[in-house]
Amino acid sequence: MSAPMTSLVALRPRILACRQLEQVEPALAASLGLDPARHVSAGLVTCDQDDSFYAGAAHASGPLSGEILGVIAGPNPDDVAEGLWALREALATSICFYALAGTTAPAFFPHVIAETGRYLAPLAGVAPGAPLAYLIAPPLESVVGVDAALKAADVKLCKWLGPPSETNFGGAYLTGSLHDVEAAAQAFTDAIAAVVASPQGGLVRPSRERR
Repeated sequence: MSAPMTSLVALRPRILACRQLEQVEPALAASLGLDPARHVSAGLVTCDQDDSFYAGAAHASGPLSGEILGVIAGPNPDDVAEGLWALREALATSICFYALAGTTAPAFFPHVIAETGRYLAPLAGVAPGAPLAYLIAPPLESVVGVDAALKAADVKLCKWLGPPSETNFGGAYLTGSLHDVEAAAQAFTDAIAAVVASPQGGLVRPSRERR
């Protein structure tokens, strides 16, 4: 994706720590939100996702803490091992936050999912396999960007992720045809670039104060 008259810089996450529990203790599995009957093995990963952490990605609570704890689970260790490797590949090539080149603007996430998986689909309120725009940005940019995305394409607002979140970001899940979802994500990106180019562009002197 590209923004007008600028380019995007990928902020690739780094996996800081990764471990597999070949057989999770059932009480712990339940506490993690897993189904002990189906999720026998689990994989754990921490990574420095982006720079939306309040103190910045370089200032986590410890060297291996990162910004998130990711948990995947499956019926056997081999499936979980495959899942962890697929996660590594995705983080290295296709899933990341972006920044606008040549600026100090915060990171944002204009991600398009061609086919939503079984975990995210119910969270977004869509059927598995439906295209999804997963849009996240700082508070003001997220509102302006989602508004632009909804106006630019034939997409539906599935879920509004209003700020303030834990990192004071916001965003939305949008669905539609893959073409429309891609157009919405591009409009989201363009709107953020416009805000960064003129952060106080909404301040216009009222006509009564003009001379």
